[in-house]
Amino acid sequence: MDVEHKDQNGELAERLQKVLAQAGVASRRQVERLIEEGRVTVNGITVSVLGTKVNSNDTICVDGTLIERSERLFYYLLNKPMGVITSARDPQGRPTVVEIMRDAPARVYPVGRLDFDTSGLLVMTNDGELAHRLMHPSYGVEKTYRVWVHGPVGIKALEQLREGVLLNDGKTAPAKVVRRSGLLKRRIVDQMSEPLEVLEITIHEGKNRQVRRMFGAIGYPVAKLERIAFGPLAQDGQLQSGSYRSLTREEIKKLRSLVGLT
Repeated sequence: MDVEHKDQNGELAERLQKVLAQAGVASRRQVERLIEEGRVTVNGITVSVLGTKVNSNDTICVDGTLIERSERLFYYLLNKPMGVITSARDPQGRPTVVEIMRDAPARVYPVGRLDFDTSGLLVMTNDGELAHRLMHPSYGVEKTYRVWVHGPVGIKALEQLREGVLLNDGKTAPAKVVRRSGLLKRRIVDQMSEPLEVLEITIHEGKNRQVRRMFGAIGYPVAKLERIAFGPLAQDGQLQSGSYRSLTREEIKKLRSLVGLT
């Protein structure tokens, strides 16, 4: 636990690594590495000693970039539209999730990634420690996706997904896969006028473009992909595409409990 200290002017001082983690720079452990590598400056002076105390008047930079400090932690759920980058900035000038959140009272960052052409639920926060744990594979946080593929998908193909699919970076963990009730016979039609089948798949890994690669590997390229659940958070139909809302205290508690934080 961090012990509160006051500087010579009586102002509350905090450990540098705690301030950087709360600002959403990275997890506490990753921030400590940044400090030890000499990549952090306080008031223009490189700091490489862990435990250094800073106050609200200090100017902190990481790799020369000014860090915007936040005394409060904020947690949001964003329904990311297709065509938006899960990043703080994009060299190609495409819209980003951070730009969508520009009206939030503090700068928040995405927990994990959703592809440019994938829509759905994305947690945004400045709680660096929580974000790191939610993304770390050791905690096995489940993500559920609604998948539209050119069907019908055969039983053997579904079993492959459930047993794990061999990709070029290794075999995936077993996934949970179900057909969307009532949609197998009543298929929807895309712009190509070809039948699509809707399934839902739950994974707990975070390989790059994993769901698309899994379905491609079994012979069913994904036509459309939407994340409908992240851990205990699920799409209830109320959060429109491009909109976001604050997480409730109960939702925050569930997320933190999920990864061993109190």
